[in-house]
Amino acid sequence: MATKAFQKIYTKIIQINKATCTLKATDVGNDELAFVNGKLAQVVKIMGDDVTLQVFEGTEGIPTNAEIVFLGKAPSLKVGEQLAGRFFNSFGEPIDGGPEVEGEDREIGGPSVNPVRRKQPSELIATGIAGIDLNNTLVSGQKIPFFADPDQPFNQVMANVALRAETDKIILGGMGLTNDDYLYFKNVFNNAGVLDRIVSFVNTTENPPVLIPDMALTAAEYFAVDKNEKVLVLLTDMTSYADALAIVSNRMDQIPSKDSMPGSLYSDLAKIYEKAVQFPAGGSITIIAVTTLSGGDITHSIPDNTGYITEGQLFLRRDSDVGKVIVDPFRSLSRLKQLVIGKKTRADHPQVMNAAVRLFADAANAKTKLENGFDLTDYDDRTLAFAKDYSEQLLAIDVNIDTTVMLDKTWGLFKEHFKPSEVNIKQEFVDQYWG
Repeated sequence: MATKAFQKIYTKIIQINKATCTLKATDVGNDELAFVNGKLAQVVKIMGDDVTLQVFEGTEGIPTNAEIVFLGKAPSLKVGEQLAGRFFNSFGEPIDGGPEVEGEDREIGGPSVNPVRRKQPSELIATGIAGIDLNNTLVSGQKIPFFADPDQPFNQVMANVALRAETDKIILGGMGLTNDDYLYFKNVFNNAGVLDRIVSFVNTTENPPVLIPDMALTAAEYFAVDKNEKVLVLLTDMTSYADALAIVSNRMDQIPSKDSMPGSLYSDLAKIYEKAVQFPAGGSITIIAVTTLSGGDITHSIPDNTGYITEGQLFLRRDSDVGKVIVDPFRSLSRLKQLVIGKKTRADHPQVMNAAVRLFADAANAKTKLENGFDLTDYDDRTLAFAKDYSEQLLAIDVNIDTTVMLDKTWGLFKEHFKPSEVNIKQEFVDQYWG
């Protein structure tokens, strides 16, 4: 890397371990960036003139006489309208062959919004995916993760949400992506003609992902606060982010917590998710993240801590009866949906949602009876037929329809498989929609 005039350069490391190195230096600030033997590093401790740097990629191969170049600033991002439609790396540098962004330089990783500056979320975020919009409706300013096994198509789901969501800007933070994943997102956005409202921060597997969420959220804050826009932030995969934190923590010989995670995991995740906000002036930041599960283990400390912080979760699973990935209605929950369903959507929405999930649960009971060799009633047979249609036509992640069509289609399934008395919905809605 070429150095600029007046940059401070040192060539003597006095201590080095797996993740950090220490040297004598002056006029250096906390969180300041530096290059150590060409590897990006950040100041993590200053005691007198002893400065300790965390090297993001680890210190392997760094000699004691390595060249250390201080950059004179903490990690930052240039913000402006030119961000839209662009792809950047972990450090906010363009990776799409386009020009450097001109704009105001803002430090990343600032505090979340003061609670008195927040407004209670009340705007519907429609995604076109019925498993979300019908059963687990999202609200602007909400924070919610997808829980998914690593072999499930969660990146395709995130891309679909980006294409369908009715928002002003979408910020993608992609962590630990393969080059194929990166090209997938780029091609999908390009082919759909929506690049002009999407900003992407992507780190492929050879780089550390720890700066990606803060980069994405700094861009989100620019559009939400400065421009009063509705911004949706998509973060995938937060397990890659937490694993990277654990590697750094272990290299720094910090005592690990449960599942070898750093003791600071809760606050590390909270400082990201708590950036979700609805502003009184109309701007908002909504965060949807992916947390991949190891062997479906929801008790692992990453999903466990995430569940304490976020307002519900969306659980992806493959439905063997229809051969599709669905948003599981039993294990998914949006804790803020009651703020919009039946208010920003049609009045029958809450009743239709509850009836459909109850009938889907009856089908699960019937399936258990079948597997254990018990005889099925006529009602059991009809619930099983309903559940198959419901999964295929509504819960599957490849369904793309608006909320009104979702409701009408569910009424159609009720009418096909049940009597009005079995569905147990208010008579006024039955009179209006059954026919």
